[in-house]
Amino acid sequence: MIFKTLLIATLSLTPLFAITAQEIAQKVHDRDEGDNLTSQMKMILIDKNGHKRVRTLKTYAKDKGEDTLKLMFFLTPADVQNTGFLTYDYEDSSKDDDQWLYLPELRKVKRIASSDKSSSFMGSDFTYSDMTSKNVEDYTYKIMKEPTIKGHKTWQMLVTPKTDKIIDETGYTKSIAFIRQDNFVVVQALNYIKIGKKLKYMMVTELEKIDGIWTTTKIQMVTKKGKKTLHKTVLEFSNIKYNQDLKESFFTTRTLEAGP
Repeated sequence: MIFKTLLIATLSLTPLFAITAQEIAQKVHDRDEGDNLTSQMKMILIDKNGHKRVRTLKTYAKDKGEDTLKLMFFLTPADVQNTGFLTYDYEDSSKDDDQWLYLPELRKVKRIASSDKSSSFMGSDFTYSDMTSKNVEDYTYKIMKEPTIKGHKTWQMLVTPKTDKIIDETGYTKSIAFIRQDNFVVVQALNYIKIGKKLKYMMVTELEKIDGIWTTTKIQMVTKKGKKTLHKTVLEFSNIKYNQDLKESFFTTRTLEAGP
């Protein structure tokens, strides 16, 4: 009788409708990321010997219904100056995101094919696919455990692509993501690369609230093979402003060709 009473008491403390992995993924996707955004970005490329190359960019983003339009221009150094990148990030999982890269030396806008989206974005550890948000429906999710990272409780989740098409586009066979439970921000991720038995470690190193919106201000991606670091990219964001007067007509290949 005592055992049954203790069992009932224990069960009563257990949530009957605990959040599922799918629900967590949806909340991550639905999290408010602001609209009509402008910012300055610094891209730091670090090779295996610690040598650094620094690039500066101007970025823009705007919501168009449930879709997101993004545009960025490289400002320095001279070898990448005026290079532009445009993305139409579609909510509809049946539509492939559209991406274009403008190369000023060729005076040509290049459309990024789906087969190229797993390749490096401008020599960084981020891929073209990393530059867009993932469609929740394209993956399966499993909660592994709930570790604490830097004083914040997280969900550690296994994220697996449902199809070979998604694996080919992203270049990742699976990921382990760490999501803060208080704000649904992915603060760390371990990405398993399809080719070369390499891993990519993503970490948000600086996160702050700007205009009430949780905003990543510094993030890094490190490519490793075994214990050996092959390359590292750090992105630093500054002068972040939301609710700017951005028009949909600004996010076009014509703007890419015109430059910043």
